[in-house]
Amino acid sequence: MALIDLNRKEIHCKIVYYGPGRCGKTTNLFYIYNAVSEKYRGKLLTIETKGERTLFFDLLPINLGKIQGLDIRIQLYTVPGQSHYRATRKLVLKGVDGIVFVADSLRKRREKNIESLLDLRNNLKEYGLKLEDLPLVFQYNKRDLISANIPLLTIEELENDLNRELRAPYFEAAAIKGIGVFETLKEISKRTVKYVARKYVFGQTQAQAQGGML
Repeated sequence: MALIDLNRKEIHCKIVYYGPGRCGKTTNLFYIYNAVSEKYRGKLLTIETKGERTLFFDLLPINLGKIQGLDIRIQLYTVPGQSHYRATRKLVLKGVDGIVFVADSLRKRREKNIESLLDLRNNLKEYGLKLEDLPLVFQYNKRDLISANIPLLTIEELENDLNRELRAPYFEAAAIKGIGVFETLKEISKRTVKYVARKYVFGQTQAQAQGGML
C-alpha cells in the first residue's frame, strides 16, 4: 500500500522485483542505481548472504512528478529467490504496489520460473491480494546468452509458462548489460503510479467528498 508523507508532501509507491534465485533481480537494481544521477536516487541498502547476493531489499526513490500536489517516489525492492527464504519474500511483498517478475531464460531454470510465480501468487494471497489486480510487468532476462549457444527458452515458451492468462507486458533483457532494464522500469512505474492514483489518492478524495455530503 502506498504511503503518503504529508510533511514532505510525497507519496511512496513500492515496486518489488520478484523471481527465482540468480535470475537477475539484483542486477537490474544495481544497473539502475549506478546509471541514475545521485540527485534522483536514495541510499542503496543491501544485505549479502551466502547463497543469495541480496537477502532483503534495495531502496531506490525516483521522482516521477506529482499526484494532487504530492511528489511521487518509487521504492524498488528485490527479494531472495531461494526456497528457504520464503518468509523474507513474503515480508518484502507487504504493501506492494507493483511487481516486476524477472524470469530466467536458461532452459534448465524453466521449472524454477514456474515455481517462483506460484510462490508469488501464494504469498500475495496471504495478504488478500491477487496478481491479476496488481500492476505487473514480466522481464525475460539473459537473452544475450543465445549468442553463446547456451540452451534458452524461447519467448513463446516463457509466455506460455508464465503469462498466458495474465497477458501482462513483457520485455526481453540482458540486465548485466542494461538491455531492457530501463524499459522494464519505465513501464512498471507508469502502471504503478496510475494504480496508486486511482486506488488510494483519488479513492480517498471521493470518500472524503461522500463523507462531507452525509
